[in-house]
Amino acid sequence: MKITAAVPEDLARLLAFREEAASWLSELGTDQWSRPYPADRLLATIEAGTVFMLRDGESTVGTITLTPDAEPGLWSEDELSEPSIFVNKLTVSREYAGRNVGGQVLDWAGDRAYRAGAKWLRLDAWTTNEALQRYYVRQGFAHVRTVREGNAVNGGPRVSGWLAQRPARPAEHGFVDETPTPYPLAG
Repeated sequence: MKITAAVPEDLARLLAFREEAASWLSELGTDQWSRPYPADRLLATIEAGTVFMLRDGESTVGTITLTPDAEPGLWSEDELSEPSIFVNKLTVSREYAGRNVGGQVLDWAGDRAYRAGAKWLRLDAWTTNEALQRYYVRQGFAHVRTVREGNAVNGGPRVSGWLAQRPARPAEHGFVDETPTPYPLAG
């Protein structure tokens, strides 16, 4: 399998991934990702070079978005002063479920973060999705805290405020990495 940067032609597949994941999550009893993700916002992240695709021959296996920018209101100023890469929208095709593909993608992300000069690979997860939280703990992430106060969009309860991190580090992820060399983090 290989990892590549996403291109605009991947937009339809990424939106379908999101729908597939939302349907599966709904079957598990969570409303995570139940709102459709705006295609224009997703296209902007593709064009910014922060979206990556895992491919197996002609099949798209998974996707992850990595950014040096934290979602506002989650991490403290002290935490934000530490160079970090933030994981978003990690999704694996249900066809490849149960093969630790997500774990390998997280290892790749941690390796990429390390090569960019990050100290931490960080993420926020749905506050009510305890199965997902346990998954991240099994993948070596340490729970930092859960932020429940209002979000920037509507001031209501925050739905994705379970914060976790693990050190960025070199890793043998097993993928052919065809992505551009990561830009060094500032600071």
